[in-house]
Amino acid sequence: MEFGKVPAPELSVIDYALPPDMPVTSASLQKTAHTSQFKVHVGCASWAQKVWKGNLYPPKTKDADFLQEYVKHFNMIELNTTHYRMYDAEAIRKWKEKASGNPDFKFCPKFNQLISHIKRLKGADELTTDFLESMLAFEDKLGPLFLQLNDNFTPKDFPVLKAYLESLPRDLEISLELRHRDWFGVPQNRDVIFELMHKLGIGAIITDTAGRRDVVHMGLPTSSLFLRFVGNALHPTDYVRIESWIERIKEWRKKGLQSVYLGMHQSDELASPVLCDYFIERINKELDLNVPRPFLTPPTQNTLF
Repeated sequence: MEFGKVPAPELSVIDYALPPDMPVTSASLQKTAHTSQFKVHVGCASWAQKVWKGNLYPPKTKDADFLQEYVKHFNMIELNTTHYRMYDAEAIRKWKEKASGNPDFKFCPKFNQLISHIKRLKGADELTTDFLESMLAFEDKLGPLFLQLNDNFTPKDFPVLKAYLESLPRDLEISLELRHRDWFGVPQNRDVIFELMHKLGIGAIITDTAGRRDVVHMGLPTSSLFLRFVGNALHPTDYVRIESWIERIKEWRKKGLQSVYLGMHQSDELASPVLCDYFIERINKELDLNVPRPFLTPPTQNTLF
């Protein structure tokens, strides 16, 4: 992911401290504060990584078998491929079947770009229906769907966004990713959209990337965290940032957080499983969980394979 990328020399001088919670976060978590359910899903942005052959996948793994190998190591996938191509239900069912070996596995599809970036949510009802109907073929393997809007989709487009969000079905878990700076730099804009999302039960993507600290907004309109973490090839600051998230998730869990979805992005994809493993190890320890860890060969934590 290029969003928020900065030159390597700048990584160590950025302030990575997580900001205070938005007011909507407390309101969302209080609704579920007395429930015990808590699930953590961790994965990458793609299963088709040839660089994993020989360390995560067996050396002779065929491309067609990558997904079956991937589900042995992770319990979610941030499904970006659905952003670039409309898949029919038959293709989705094939993926679902290949993930059958992991009962906890979730696919988290990204809304197709025809809806979000080409039509910019206008006149996209039919496309949205087709997209969502095909995604329903994941059945119990369907996790949160996420709608990412273009960097140039501004608060001036709020009426369009409001109408579109209100048209979405309420029985699906959907999260929204906003990128234009004015959604976060202008408090009134931020408060209006997060109030709407809270009312509709639509989650908010938090993208933790070095060069855009404004999108680390710490607003949860629902009791679920969907974090897109953009690392820098296991630079020391990657681990510092993960530790900060572990602490905040611990706080949110006490207040009522119900689920975590972490989609890992790295400038070097060899690093993605390593940092996923580190996150899982730490959250298991700090929250007394038993989230399965990927089988890294050779086992390593702080260096690339």
